[in-house]
Amino acid sequence: MSKSESSAVFSTITCLLLMATGFLMASFSIPYSFVPYLLAILAGGWKQTWEGTQELVHDKRLNVDLLMALAAIGACIIGHWFEGAMLTFIFCLSGALEEYTTNKSTREISSLMALQPTTALKMIESGELVEVPVEALQLKDTIMVAKGSAIPIDGIVIQGTSSVDEAAISGESIPVEKRLGSEVFGGTINLGQPLYIEVTQTSENTRFAKIIQLVEEAQQMPSQTATLIEKIERIYVPIVLIAVPLMIVLCTFFTNWGFQESFYRGMVLLVVASPCALVASATPATLAAISHAARLGVLCKGGQALDAFANVKAIAFDKTGTLTRGKPAVTDVHLLLDEPFIPQLIVGMEKQSNHPLAEAILAYFHDEKPLELAVEEQAGVGLATTYQAAHWTIGKEVDLTSVAVSEQTRIQELKAAGKTLIYINRDRVLAGYLALLDQPRPEARESLAYFNKQGIHTTMLTGDHLGTAKVIAAEIGLSDYESDCLPDEKTTRIKEMKETYQINAMVGDGINDAPALATASVGIAMGEGTDVAMDVADIVLMKNDLLRLVDSHRLAKKLQRIIKQNIVFSISVILLLIASNFLEFLTLPLGVVGHEGSTILVILNGLRMLLPLHKETPQQAKPTRKDCDDCVLYQQSLHT
Repeated sequence: MSKSESSAVFSTITCLLLMATGFLMASFSIPYSFVPYLLAILAGGWKQTWEGTQELVHDKRLNVDLLMALAAIGACIIGHWFEGAMLTFIFCLSGALEEYTTNKSTREISSLMALQPTTALKMIESGELVEVPVEALQLKDTIMVAKGSAIPIDGIVIQGTSSVDEAAISGESIPVEKRLGSEVFGGTINLGQPLYIEVTQTSENTRFAKIIQLVEEAQQMPSQTATLIEKIERIYVPIVLIAVPLMIVLCTFFTNWGFQESFYRGMVLLVVASPCALVASATPATLAAISHAARLGVLCKGGQALDAFANVKAIAFDKTGTLTRGKPAVTDVHLLLDEPFIPQLIVGMEKQSNHPLAEAILAYFHDEKPLELAVEEQAGVGLATTYQAAHWTIGKEVDLTSVAVSEQTRIQELKAAGKTLIYINRDRVLAGYLALLDQPRPEARESLAYFNKQGIHTTMLTGDHLGTAKVIAAEIGLSDYESDCLPDEKTTRIKEMKETYQINAMVGDGINDAPALATASVGIAMGEGTDVAMDVADIVLMKNDLLRLVDSHRLAKKLQRIIKQNIVFSISVILLLIASNFLEFLTLPLGVVGHEGSTILVILNGLRMLLPLHKETPQQAKPTRKDCDDCVLYQQSLHT
């Protein structure tokens, strides 16, 4: 419990005990029973009164804290000491509850900060390990992380294999396997064997540090609804302060109430007309929503992003790295020669290449033992070698004149499906071919189905050619797609979409997506994308999981519903209490209970944003051979 939270609880309890003491003294006709009531008012109301006075002096602005202080003073003036003390107690209780809500919303960030290590084991030139502050680490330094220890900084594994818990970064509870060349992040936990890591980021630039910074900044950015309510408060409070004395004067002279009754009704009006519940309608719920999103591995840079995302009418997606894995995979293998060594020959040649397609081919043939070959990389041809007195090449060039018509037809069909073909030739005669495709993310279809069901227009903007775009769009269920888009053309499409749909979103991960992300009503970046994309985005999915985007939309819609409920409820209660006051059957104690009770209910309703979503997204199961005949996803799952 924080210091401010403890102080609020202490004031509330003290106020309650003093109020109870005064009530007992009055019940047994003990003299000076007003003294405990007065002390209760002072104990419970001094903080809010002081803050309200400071705001009045420095900002020249009235707020609800002063309204409550004046109402308590007014109740005491007309001899209603118990009502004044009860008003102060319930107001103090609602303040303590709001303090708890705020602290609860920021506690997730505090717990993250507690996970951030302050020291690291650095390897010096002699090979010894020396404990140093994390801030002292520099790029290219080597550190060792023992089993069960937190990884202190971002880097790349240079020795060792282990499982790492990345829940603090991605929100994903399943550990991630790390091996040579794998990227690791500060603040995550090494669950397995020791890892030796080369530092790639300074301590202030780690992904973990950025998460903390982004969420702390988000909590300082109110939603549009909260800003509107604050503007209403600035106008509404002075109106109430003018209306109360005016009502007392008018009712004294133009009704049969008399001054005593008119003053009493004025104090009731001062209590029930105060917009405490309305003021608390948005901010606590928004803070709770930002905290919930952070727990899911989603960073929302302020309540305005959630406001806009709840009302989004169209979403545009980049393809590579967003809707697809960003890495090609082998989908088809056709060998025209019945030679068992060909897969081994392919692996022996491709392992000597740095081409991105080579990694995908090696992943597919990972069980094959490579042949030891002398491989030459020839410009315009690909890889070439000599084996068993034959000249072998692997590349994109092939002579199809001597190939059977059925094979030519199959090759054209694969090309029409947007796939990249790699040919294996023996002495310039086709011996086989591989088809590769940047595969859609497993969760892409489910995510798009959700948005389509919500009536949100989905489209893909990609720089890839038409054939690939068409196949991907059909496979995952996009409403629309556009191919061959340059970065400036993506931005133009986003502007046009905004004019058509008013509120739109763009989801991307690359530098080329940054202008479009900044142009959209809501920019959403994939967390494994470029720093530029994450900097300009309004929402960041720390794990490249589109189902987190679905969770974010559900969270935004839930927040919108709760805020609307709070606003309607608080205004209805105010109107009902004001009407009851003029009809003369509302007493000051009932007015206090009704007004402050509605504030407490509004805050509690906002706290529901911390609860799990009703429809949590199911985890994606790893594919099996039975699930995919071409074994592509199965092969990839073995490596992830």
